[in-house]
Amino acid sequence: MKKLKKILVVILALLGVIAIGIFIFIQTLKPTYDGEIKIAKLKNEVQIYYDLYGIPHIYGQSEVDAFRALGYVHAQDRLWQMELLRRIAPGRLSEVFGQDMVKTDKFILSLGIDDASEKTVDLLDKNSQTIQLTQAYLDGINQFIEEGPTPIEFYLTGLKKEPFVLKDVYNTIGYMAFSFAMAHKTDPFLTNIKETLGEQYLVDLELDPNPNLSLIKNYPKSSNNTIQNSITETAYAALKKLSVPMFEGSNSWVISPKKTKNGKVIFANDPHIGFSQPSVWYEAHISTPTYEKYGYHLAGVPFPLLGHDRNIAYGLTMFENDDIDFYYEEESPTDSSKYKYKQEWKDYEIVKKTIKVKDGKDIEFSYKKTIHGAILNGIADQIKGEKPIAMSWIYTKLENKTLTAFNGIIHANKLDEFKESLQYVHAPGLNIMYGDSKGNVAWFATAKLYEMPDSVNTKFVLNGSSGKAEIVKYLDFSENPQAINPPWNYVYSANNQPDSINGKLYPGYYLPENRAKRITQLLDAKNDWDKESASKMITDVTSSVDPIVLKNLINNIDITRLNDEQKTILLILKKWNGEASLESFETTIFNRWVFYFLKNTFQDELGLEQFSELMATHFLKRAIAPMSGKEESVWWDNINTTKKETHTDIVTIAFNQAYESLEKLLGKEYTKWTWNKVHTLEHGHPIGQVEMLRSFFNVGPFPVNGAREVINNMSFAYTEDGVYKVSSGPSTRRIIDFSDIENSISILPTGQSGNPFSNHYHDQAEMYINGEFRKMLLNKEEIIKNAASVLNAKPKE
Repeated sequence: MKKLKKILVVILALLGVIAIGIFIFIQTLKPTYDGEIKIAKLKNEVQIYYDLYGIPHIYGQSEVDAFRALGYVHAQDRLWQMELLRRIAPGRLSEVFGQDMVKTDKFILSLGIDDASEKTVDLLDKNSQTIQLTQAYLDGINQFIEEGPTPIEFYLTGLKKEPFVLKDVYNTIGYMAFSFAMAHKTDPFLTNIKETLGEQYLVDLELDPNPNLSLIKNYPKSSNNTIQNSITETAYAALKKLSVPMFEGSNSWVISPKKTKNGKVIFANDPHIGFSQPSVWYEAHISTPTYEKYGYHLAGVPFPLLGHDRNIAYGLTMFENDDIDFYYEEESPTDSSKYKYKQEWKDYEIVKKTIKVKDGKDIEFSYKKTIHGAILNGIADQIKGEKPIAMSWIYTKLENKTLTAFNGIIHANKLDEFKESLQYVHAPGLNIMYGDSKGNVAWFATAKLYEMPDSVNTKFVLNGSSGKAEIVKYLDFSENPQAINPPWNYVYSANNQPDSINGKLYPGYYLPENRAKRITQLLDAKNDWDKESASKMITDVTSSVDPIVLKNLINNIDITRLNDEQKTILLILKKWNGEASLESFETTIFNRWVFYFLKNTFQDELGLEQFSELMATHFLKRAIAPMSGKEESVWWDNINTTKKETHTDIVTIAFNQAYESLEKLLGKEYTKWTWNKVHTLEHGHPIGQVEMLRSFFNVGPFPVNGAREVINNMSFAYTEDGVYKVSSGPSTRRIIDFSDIENSISILPTGQSGNPFSNHYHDQAEMYINGEFRKMLLNKEEIIKNAASVLNAKPKE
């Protein structure tokens, strides 16, 4: 017995030592928020004050010193995120996650982002301010890589840390541009419908711009026009599984002094991005004698894409213009190394690549390239048939000056300087929103727009061999849609269609008018806006369009095919105002009904795979409202039945299916079919895909209000099971009031840090769900007085 006790004592002692060792190891992995660090190449000491939410306020004697310190502190909170984002464009995900990522790496390599980034870096002026600040930022990242603790994700994946270089910055920007693009999901799909079903099936899909909807109004009026099967489905699915941020949409509005209570501009912005953990933005406040900005940074990019100071505020939404065109190429029937262009046979360019695979052999592959771009057959699984399809993308065709643009933006002191920098953004297309302390408000559609021949419809795959479907000319930035200090006293964007310029609309892949209509209704109705009312508006969950859709459905239902309870439900639904609150059962019924309405309308013609592709497009979102009210459509008839179905048949069948499915899912009592039971948000981390690690790395799930295409746009995919897992939404909510600039407010979806051992990994998550905010501190005295910790960065000898 004594011997057993001694063994137990020894075992307990060993377990205690192991526990202490694990505790000590974990402590070494935490970010350093106080004390002293030494950074190479610093000219002078930099003070970093962390506020209560882990946001660094960086004070330096020079911009180069401050950006070098920014790189260090950004890396210690977000190095894993930086690593993941820089690996996408050069096709290096297989190195981390193995064979499952090979198809994704092949596809993204064929986009040419990495090659374009390499060419851009070769042409850079290394002595320019843009590159000096960028390199200082990278120096800070690399010093943390060399001397700081290794994030836990690197241990779990067996990944070795590598220094960051300039090309990594451009590759991350390139990934952002790719995630914005909608043509991948649309053009080949529409071409397939046209070729297999016929043009009559395109009539009701709302492909063309509709001038009767809520349009972003230009002011003053100016200039010209431009244009415009999911190829990316495999890549998008893989990237979503990794929980990397994907850019989806956004809201923004800027209210001029004539409509505000305190006579100063109020700026609001909430970019919609795929939810991930960590969330996309890293907040940092930098102050030097020549520069100050409270900014939101993308991992691995030095300049904030969103920001403000005491004089200027700016933000962005997606423009949704079309900057990708697809071409059918004609390959020689006797020589597969040649393709036809303008009646001549040209040699394909053969591009060779190598993909390194974790726990596997390197994979060598090659693809053909034409004057238009890479041939995607054999790379993108969704390309069916023998016709070679090439992709032409403005992002990789033109010189990349995006960093120059944002360096100019952050250094602008007035409207004219700010506008001057925007011409350098060629892709992705962005709506840049602006407000300042002098009372100016502005919206600029930034992108390199172009004209195609009048006979060319770029929403379909084009004829590549004729040479008649080529860009006629690029437009000057002055011809882009914009509005500066319009007489209606606000500017806004909700990814919706811009108004016409010189009588022509700018077609693209715009989202429906739902959010735009609600935003303009609220702004037009009030002339005494303040920070509190703006913050309430940015969390608004009421749709101005869903009640119209519901009315159309109810008006076309055959009530003789309903039971008494179903008729009671319809009477209640008639009174619904479109508010997607947690306790709303009306929202649950409405969305289930819409799903079955869409399924019964489209799936019989398209089949399950193409129906799923359709559901991921923006034009389907635009089609829901008009389709709900159409008496006649070729889509109503179910081709799998002998009967010819009508609109009423489809609406009635859909309602019965929705009712039966909700009974099965949530029980017999319809008042308990509340939105909070089916609509949830979980912030996923790539390592959280492993079930035993999910609760440690992921944040949530939380029941969440909001819905698709309301201002608080908590987007989800319609699914067979009726459970809606939110995939994207506001990546931050910002309200900047120039009458009280030091008390402007914001929130992040989870927290500032991407390190799961940090106290700031998810300390904002519940606040975000509850629609709460925190201050964005600008006042140095207040920052120092209330600092949670202080980190002094000193020159390294």
